[in-house]
Amino acid sequence: MAPNLELLTPLRQSLDGGPFAAEEAGHSEPAAGRYVEAVTESVILLLSGSLRAGSSNEVMLRTAREVAPPGVRAVRYTGLADLPHFNPDDDTDPLPAPVTGLRAAIAEADALLICTPEYAGTLPGSFKNLLDWTVGGTEIGDKPSAWVTAAAPGRGGGAAATLRTVLGYTGAAIVDEACVHLPVDRAQVDEAGVITDPGVRARLAETITRLLDAVGG
Repeated sequence: MAPNLELLTPLRQSLDGGPFAAEEAGHSEPAAGRYVEAVTESVILLLSGSLRAGSSNEVMLRTAREVAPPGVRAVRYTGLADLPHFNPDDDTDPLPAPVTGLRAAIAEADALLICTPEYAGTLPGSFKNLLDWTVGGTEIGDKPSAWVTAAAPGRGGGAAATLRTVLGYTGAAIVDEACVHLPVDRAQVDEAGVITDPGVRARLAETITRLLDAVGG
């Protein structure tokens, strides 16, 4: 089963050599059947902890795809709702197909950027479930990881603290300088669900750069 992903990149080749087209901000979709030479690029997997339509976390990650620097492929994982409830008895081969897709997406990424809400002072159960499915694998081990908190000022600290603890169990390499609090002001979100405020966009771009600086470090 292919991972549930949304891509933002001009064009890349799939493993079988065929074209893999995706939409790029400000550009039309490449013509079908067009091939390009493979290029080296960094891949950031964007993980949202929210299932709510129109959530601030989705807005933040959608904006992150727009402000990612050239040479970076920003990939948003979209399979959160498909993951089964974690059961250690099922954490053996063959894994459930959605779990295989999740782990494959993580393995392909050079870094992880997370944006999650806080429910009752901690992570949403659905996102904790996603993280539980990664503990038994090795995909996150030593992978540069960071989070952006999109909650209102003074909120979100409980989720961030829990996330730090859980990522510690996965072996992720937390990049502290890339962990930031950027509240989403709905008045500065356009019809496409993207943040328009130049200051927030600049800080988000800086966060991505800091995260990428840790790749291969």
